[in-house]
Amino acid sequence: MSRTDPRPRPTTLEARRRAARKGLRSSRARFERRAAEVRRRPLRLVAMLAAVVATGLLVGWLVGFSPVLATRTVSVTGLPDPGEREAVVAAAAIRLGTPLARVDTEGAAARAATIATVTGVRVSRSWPNTITISVERKTPVIGVRNPEGQLQVAGSDGVPYLTVPALPAGVAMVNATTTAPDPEGLRAAISVLQLLSPGQRATVGDVTVSSADLVTLKLGATTVVWGGAADGPKKLVVLTALLPTKPSVIDVSAPDTPVTR
Repeated sequence: MSRTDPRPRPTTLEARRRAARKGLRSSRARFERRAAEVRRRPLRLVAMLAAVVATGLLVGWLVGFSPVLATRTVSVTGLPDPGEREAVVAAAAIRLGTPLARVDTEGAAARAATIATVTGVRVSRSWPNTITISVERKTPVIGVRNPEGQLQVAGSDGVPYLTVPALPAGVAMVNATTTAPDPEGLRAAISVLQLLSPGQRATVGDVTVSSADLVTLKLGATTVVWGGAADGPKKLVVLTALLPTKPSVIDVSAPDTPVTR
């Protein structure tokens, strides 16, 4: 025998009303949640912006003002001599303790480039605490004597830049017939030396510069009257062809009509 539920069952209309009221409450809850989300959005945006600004300020302080990324070491590359490296550091005048980001690298490079033996300088930051000065040293090409009789070396530009006690190996001595060497004449002599083969350069004795148009040099026992810098490759061909005859003098100043004796 089955038991009968004494509770009255809701009519279909009542069930519909209850469902409608339940749906209304659910819609109202969703609307309130969306409204609250909309109200919170400006606050979230402000918080995000504040976090970005704070992070930027912190990074800016760390990079530009804090001792964490300050200059502690100045390193010089390209110069084997410790004395020259110290001279470059002194000339660059980079203050230790300056934040790397605030070091004037262009100014430091310009100051270091005033050293006579230097032909190129690049200053860079090596994070976190080092400034690196990369130096290209001038290469001596010729030796000359200044009006005071001091021995100096000159680079490929023909300008004497350093007084030395003796010529480095492989550097030819250039004698000027005037008290002060003519830069144009020195450049003419350099152009001659640069044209010669390594074997020929190894036999070069004194080089004499009377003017930019009259360069004379000794190749072993042979005196070569080269003339000026013009027609250099043609002069070299003629000279190379005549050297095996071992004359005492070869004049290639006019390469189309060379003279030997």
